[in-house]
Amino acid sequence: MNDRPQEAAGVGRAGGGTRPVRAGADITASTAVQYALVAVPRLTLDAVARRSGLHPDLVRRFVALGLVDAERDAAGRMVFDLAAPAVLARIQRLRTGLCLNYASIGLVLDLLDRISLLEAALRGRGTRSETPPWT
Repeated sequence: MNDRPQEAAGVGRAGGGTRPVRAGADITASTAVQYALVAVPRLTLDAVARRSGLHPDLVRRFVALGLVDAERDAAGRMVFDLAAPAVLARIQRLRTGLCLNYASIGLVLDLLDRISLLEAALRGRGTRSETPPWT
């Protein structure tokens, strides 16, 4: 498997990819690959399940439903953001507190995120809402 973008690997260019890239040509603007300077701390599936008190299969189901974001590491294992246990706790509160199904939980999470963005925009403009924040 090649980690380089297609243009840098010679695939997908006009002319069938047989034309070499000339020296000094500026290809960094369209094919630059960015690497993190410091490794971002991530949580494994087991760590997230243990911290949230959920079974790992349920966490996998939440990932499949799109309720929690996960990525794959180099070994193919799921890794999560440090905020994933808090997101899972929020999902569980919505599930038990409001008796929502998982499809409606996704909608409610999207709406709550949108409300948070709008409240942050109001705070940034100096306008203050009379009601307390939703979350």
